[in-house]
Parts: sequence; C-alpha cells; structure tokens
Amino acid sequence: MGFMTHTNKNGVRAGAAVVASAVAVAATVWGVATLVEPGGAGAASRQNVSRPNGTDNSGHGRAGAPGQQPQGIPEDIAHASESGGNTVNITIDDGPDPHWTPRILDVLREHDVKATFCMVGPRAKAHPDLVKKVVADGHRLCDHTMDHDTTMDKKPVDYQERQILDAKRLIEEAAGNGAKVEYYRAPGGAFTPDSRRIAAANGMRPLGWNVDTKDFQKPGTAAIVEAVKREMGNGPTVLFHDGGGNRAQTVDALDQVLAWLRDQGRPTGFPVRTAPDTP
Repeated sequence: MGFMTHTNKNGVRAGAAVVASAVAVAATVWGVATLVEPGGAGAASRQNVSRPNGTDNSGHGRAGAPGQQPQGIPEDIAHASESGGNTVNITIDDGPDPHWTPRILDVLREHDVKATFCMVGPRAKAHPDLVKKVVADGHRLCDHTMDHDTTMDKKPVDYQERQILDAKRLIEEAAGNGAKVEYYRAPGGAFTPDSRRIAAANGMRPLGWNVDTKDFQKPGTAAIVEAVKREMGNGPTVLFHDGGGNRAQTVDALDQVLAWLRDQGRPTGFPVRTAPDTP
C-alpha cells in the first residue's frame, strides 16, 4: 500500500497460501501515522497466515459477538459486487494524496467508472477538498483506519475501535454534507471478529479484495495490468493505491485496465453492503 503494506491476500480465495518475504524498508511519517515503503510483502510488519475466504485472525480480543448492525450491515468480509454478474469493483487505498488522487479521479472520470476510496483518517483531515471531490464524483468512502497499522489483529479491542471510529469521524467530517463512510478495510487485511463487529455496528461493511495488483511495489505499468488480467478469476474486487508514494504506474495501469474491462464487456460498480455476499 504505497508506504503502507498489504501483508496478506485476505479474502482472495479459500485456502490461498500467503507467503511473506523479508524486505528492507524505509520509514516515513504522515501526520500521526508511521508508514513503511515496501519492497515486497511486508513480512517485517506482521505474521502472514493462510486464511479462508471471509475469515480473519482471531487470537486477540473478545469473541466477536454479533452487534446490532444498522441497515442490516453484515459482519462478514465483502468481496462480491452489489450489481452481481460480471461486474468489477475498483478500490483505491491509502489516500487521499494531493498529487495522485486528482489524477486517479481524472482517469475514473474519463472512463465513466465509479470506485471505492479507502482513506486513512489523518490524510482525509489534511485534504478535505479531495475527500469532497471523491464524493462529488459519485464514488464511495471506505475507512482505512487512523495509522494503517497492519498489526491491528494483535492489538486490544479498544485500540481497534479507536483506529476504526476515529478514522470514520475524520473522513466524514472532511466529506461534509452528511456523506457517510460505507465500508471498512483493515490494513493489510488484518481483520478480527471484533473489528468486523465494530465496523458493521457503525454502518460499515468489512471489505476485502480478490485481485492484488501489487502496485505499491512499483513493478511497472505492464506488470500491474497483467496482474489484474491474471487474477481476475479470483473475484471481482481489485486493489489499487493512490497514496503512499509515486503512483504514476498506478495511474497509467488503471487507465489501461479500465479500457480492457470495457473491451471485455465487464461493467464496474460497488462492493456489496447489505445483501448476502457470495464471492
């Protein structure tokens, strides 16, 4: 995730093995968040495990008793599209960023595509104009926590709650006009039963992904596009990034991917929120 690492492919497919690689990293600080530029899978930040679709690490915190979800928001991790069929969900993580988010928005606008933006709370607070532009263009908002801590699944429940709800508040304050955060994506897929319960109880569907473009590693535009084509059979939710570093490759790759999806006759839409999720 740019300076923020995805350390597993939570929710990609049942029984998919996740292999961590130890990589040298360089740290930088965004607001209150300490973020790490990955050269690989981010093995230094958390332990990777193979987990079935829709499950999470549950060794810490309470047992994740079901909460009272407004609007019937389920606690399980969403992957499917609310439009069904062969619809693809484009998701954008780690922003907003003053340089790259506007360029991502331009590409989406050119292709008449709507996406889900998973934002880090302090970044949203720092760039409310960008949050407002995202909403004005018809995209949806997703909570990506305060500090992008990929070890959240090893932290106390009250810490998880602060990370999730403080970020939700900052994003919604930045958006204004009653805009709501509709999803929650755990950093690096570090979901827990408690974090999913907290999110659902506050109107946010836990959101996974199926296609990890690895664009945060900057492997080249062609490699990012090829990853989408290769992994699309895993499911409809594709992961890109607008924050965490130079996203020139992402911008170019997104343009090519959206053109390819159009040629394939595959529409784009939003992840499911309230309907049963069938990956």
